[in-house]
Parts: sequence; structure tokens; C-alpha cells
Amino acid sequence: MHKLRAKSNLVLGFLSAIALLALIVVENSIHNERQDWYEEKLQAAKLSQEAALYLKNHRLEEGIFIDNINDPNETALIGQESSLITTDRGNIEAKLSSTNPNIAAVIVQYLKDAGVKEGDYVAVGATGSFPALNISVIAALEVLKVKPIFISSVGASDFGANDPYFTWLDMESILNDAGILQTKSVAASIGGGSDLGRGLSSDGRQLILDAIERNNVPLINGDNLLQNIDRRMEIYNTESKGQPIKAYINIGGGIASLGHTVNSELIPSGLTLNMVMHNYPIRGVIIQMGAKGVPIIQLMNLNEILEEHNLPESPVPMPQPGSGGIFIHKKYDLLTTSIATVILIVLIILVYLSERKYHKLGTQTVPFQSMPKQENDDFTNGL
Repeated sequence: MHKLRAKSNLVLGFLSAIALLALIVVENSIHNERQDWYEEKLQAAKLSQEAALYLKNHRLEEGIFIDNINDPNETALIGQESSLITTDRGNIEAKLSSTNPNIAAVIVQYLKDAGVKEGDYVAVGATGSFPALNISVIAALEVLKVKPIFISSVGASDFGANDPYFTWLDMESILNDAGILQTKSVAASIGGGSDLGRGLSSDGRQLILDAIERNNVPLINGDNLLQNIDRRMEIYNTESKGQPIKAYINIGGGIASLGHTVNSELIPSGLTLNMVMHNYPIRGVIIQMGAKGVPIIQLMNLNEILEEHNLPESPVPMPQPGSGGIFIHKKYDLLTTSIATVILIVLIILVYLSERKYHKLGTQTVPFQSMPKQENDDFTNGL
């Protein structure tokens, strides 16, 4: 008797129960595993948080009002919607996302993936548009003990560091004077259109020049955009003292770094180890670095980067250092998963073999027996 066939309710129910049990066991085997460079990432995130909190306290001590609607976490790193030094439109959601200190851990990952080592030179092009992002980049660079060559443009888009008396360079100086960060811009430009402040009023341009002067930063101020790009390349080459630059980080949409706004669509966000050369309208710093084979870290379209590394957008409340997929990822226990899989496979094979045997027996030929001869009495009698 072959009542327990594969299609019987009893067998199907048994297999379903075993499969469900295996699923439960495998799911319960999930455990958290630290990502590579966990300690460095955590240290960078903590340093970024420390710097941001220091700037917040500095602003509060000066009696500056923090807009808790536009800056719900009260970081003091979200600027005004507009000011005399505002160069462009900005997305407030991206600015809020940039205040997460755990972005510093993402920068650590990018630098390590690019092969940057302690003592290497890393060039950075920053703007005033994302002060929190600037801080996270510096925190990552300093934790990894590399040598940053930082060049800034002071103008800022909406909700960036667009307070004429609290520009990115002012923040940088405050953090350096407090001994929290050691990196300081080696040069700065006005920023904005053509990197010369085009689109700003004369008063706005002067306020930026005043900020550059009071922070004792050399001014980049050529006659046109191309001259400012060339000057940046000269400074990077000089500051690296003949040593190779091992990565270039672009923060935001500085025109001297990009060369042209169109280029921002051609250069992917995140890490690019080998940049594809297109017919770029103007070869900004990022393109010239890429042409030399320098790994590029493009910090634009921030939400793409956050999604890739399982970090929240516009987080409220502010995440603590160490949270997010950039630090921890969930992993199944390989041994448990393998055992459960093997058991299921063995059971399925046994049921298959049993069903095959049943069909083989059922199709065996029955011996032929001749039918007994029947006489048709009516037919015989009729003859």
C-alpha cells in the first residue's frame, strides 16, 4: 500500500511544517555583525558630533536664536533661507540629512575603499552650503590620520552657512581654536557664479571677502572661473609637496570643483575609483583629478548615499554615533542555514524517490490472460 504519496495531505502538511520550522530556526539565527573599520567609523562619528555640539553651544552663548522649525534638532548648522551671501537655491531636506554625524562613517568607508592610508594626501573642495558635511569629512580624515588639503568657497546656498558673520570659515576657525579639529582651509574663494560671486550684490561679495580676511585664509580671486580652477590645482600640487594625492573629495556643488552644473549629472555620487571621461563642458578640479586616476568621492545627491548605507533622511531626533547600516549589518548563521537547507533537500528527495517508486510499480505490465470462449447459443442455434 502506498497511501503516503507526495500529493497526499499528510505528506504535504509534514513538509510544510518542516519548512516553517526551518524558516523560524534560520530567522532566529540572525545576528548583528560589525562592518569593517567599525572603530574608526565610530570615532569619526563621535568627533563629528562633538564639533557640531561645540558650534551649537557657541551660538547659544552669543544669544543667537535657533529656528526649531527649519532646524528641528537645533543643531545651529542650518542657516537662513536667504541672506546677502546666499548664492543659490538649496534643499532644506538635504541640509537636515547632512547633519547626521554618522555620515562621517560613510566617508571613512569611502576612503578605505579608495585605498587611502595614514599619511596620504587627500584633496578636498568644499563650499559653505553643507557645513555639517564639511565637519564630517574633516572628522573622517583626521581619525584616519591622513593629510587633508582643504580649499573652500565661502558663499552658501539656502539654509547653508549663509550668515555673513558665521560663515563656514568662521566655524572652521572656532573649531580649530578650541582644539576640536585641526584642519583649516589653505585657501578660499568667494564662490557663487564663476566662483567670483556672480549673482551676489557688491555688499554680499564684500561680506565674503571680509570673512576670508578675518579668518586669515589666502584668497583665490582670478579674473574668471578657469583661472580659479587652475589656481586650485596649483595649490593642491604645492601643498602635497610632490607626493601623490590619493583621493579627491567634492562637497556640494561648488562651480570651481565641478566646472559646470551639467557635470554634476555626469559624475555619480559616492566613490568612483576610475572616472569615465566624457565631453565635459568645462574641466573643473574634480574632472582634472579624475583624469589623473585619482579616486573621486562625490558628495552630492546625498539621499542616494544615505539610502545605500542605510542611514535616515532628515532624521528627527538626531541619531547617535554608531547607528545605521554603515556600522552594523544583520547576518544569518551560516551553519544553521546550511543544516536547515540540507534537511529540507533530503526530505524532498525522499518524497520524490517514493513517488517515483510508486509510479514504477503502478505501470508494471499485468500478464495477459485469454478470455474464456463464449458460445453464442442464439447464433449456433440459428445455424
